[in-house]
Amino acid sequence: MGVLAALLLGDGRLPVGGHTYSAGLEPAVAAGLTRDRVPALLRARLRTTAVTEAAGAVLALRAAHRTPVAYEPVQRALAARMPAAPQREVSATLGRGVHRLARRLAPDHPAVTALAGLSPRPLRPVAFGALGAVMGVTAAELAHAVVHDELQTVAAAALKLLPGDPLDSVAWLLAARPDAESAVELALAVRTPDGLPARAAPLTEQWALDHARRERRLFLA
Repeated sequence: MGVLAALLLGDGRLPVGGHTYSAGLEPAVAAGLTRDRVPALLRARLRTTAVTEAAGAVLALRAAHRTPVAYEPVQRALAARMPAAPQREVSATLGRGVHRLARRLAPDHPAVTALAGLSPRPLRPVAFGALGAVMGVTAAELAHAVVHDELQTVAAAALKLLPGDPLDSVAWLLAARPDAESAVELALAVRTPDGLPARAAPLTEQWALDHARRERRLFLA
């Protein structure tokens, strides 16, 4: 599928449940984050969670090209780097949507059938790695797609949570390019699950715990 596959993976309209996720923006807004601080949130996530997720997806993609396919080391490493239970649960919920699309495209592909053995469910980066294998994307294309997804998810959620000029969202994404490129480079440099970055984001984790207890919310996290 070439370039088309990479573009599809980076499309926020891909039917994998991404519209239910704000990439931490809603918990941040509930904690007092204002619109002018969104670019700072983007930079923080690009230097922490985005690197880990992109690296995890790349490791899963590489695992998908081996025989037999073994995602368990990547799954365990990712789970260990999500200390807040709500973050693991949300990743598994979003991973289910990605897994569903992969099954629809290629139910018998070894990269897809291997996901069924993960307990309780594949985390989103692992499922993205399997989907990337099905769609024939490169490691660099997948890393760019995961990082872009982080950016566009926050930008899209901001239109609902912190209404303003939509052109601001475009400006935020363009301004974040240097940090996004750095995140991609760091993700591609990871070679083993043990080397998966574990950059702490304790405030984000606390916000996720608080968000999980809220009765009124628009997004999963």
